[in-house]
Amino acid sequence: MRFTILLLYCAAEKTGTVSAIATLKSSIANLLEPDFGLLDHLRRLHVLNLRQIADVRSERTVFRRNDALLELLTSEDQCDKFLTALQRTGQQHVVNFINQNGGLKNKDVVSFHCIFFSNSWINMFIISL
Repeated sequence: MRFTILLLYCAAEKTGTVSAIATLKSSIANLLEPDFGLLDHLRRLHVLNLRQIADVRSERTVFRRNDALLELLTSEDQCDKFLTALQRTGQQHVVNFINQNGGLKNKDVVSFHCIFFSNSWINMFIISL
């Protein structure tokens, strides 16, 4: 049987802050203190607007406020600014928790996605190192 590889495509991607925050969301929600400057810093950094801040503040418990806040973080830029705001409000322990992926594994895991095309088959291999 003869196989000819027509195209080889490989891409490497690092797991980013958005992914780490999404993975650790429930744990982060237990650690955050949103009520003493964090939301104000997020506004100054253009992560949240006034309406979003009002929505977060309207939640009755700190845990629900944290959940509402974390739901609004959808881009790497927002998440990077979120880490900055945490540092500026004395919440370095939360930054460390996120950067260390909750202590579970290194967050800089690189995934390689390779697709091999041939005359009669297509295989996709995903390898995480």
